[in-house]
Amino acid sequence: MRRKESDGKMKKTEIKLVMALATVLVSSLTLSLVLAESGGFNEYGYNYKARVFVGTVESWCRAKGWSDEQIEEYWGVYRYDKLVMKWNAEWDRDNKEGWSDPPYNAWLTNEFNGAFPGGSGAVWHYKIVWVGPELDKSPYWREGGYSIWGQSEVIMDQGIDPKIGPGHLWFALAKPNGFGAP
Repeated sequence: MRRKESDGKMKKTEIKLVMALATVLVSSLTLSLVLAESGGFNEYGYNYKARVFVGTVESWCRAKGWSDEQIEEYWGVYRYDKLVMKWNAEWDRDNKEGWSDPPYNAWLTNEFNGAFPGGSGAVWHYKIVWVGPELDKSPYWREGGYSIWGQSEVIMDQGIDPKIGPGHLWFALAKPNGFGAP
């Protein structure tokens, strides 16, 4: 750091620069501590403590032990798309118990983004909630969704995909569409 030759004092701009750098340093350290405390992200993109996945479709498949052939066969052009998944503690409880101790207030979101060079061009968003094995006969069922995985309902399924058709497409929009009990 340079000092003003004439009086040995730092210039005001140099003081502002030092303060800005100190703020950035403290913010970076704080973020690092928060990530370390939360468990951070693993090599695939999962942060189990924060209940979030940030990666690609391929990295999600790798976490599940899929081979290149399986990924290519099932996902094809979507394999490089970005994927963000979020879920709540109830979703973890469901999985831990094998969905055997209902009711659950579980939800999950999947957000795919292939709108970049090398991506599929698709952008898609899903919201999924637990409704129980009765599915559309369940008191938790919402009109406008569809069943998935034997005990869950997709309450929102929408996006764009040039391989499916033009414009914005909707396959499900349940009412109400928020998380929590209907």
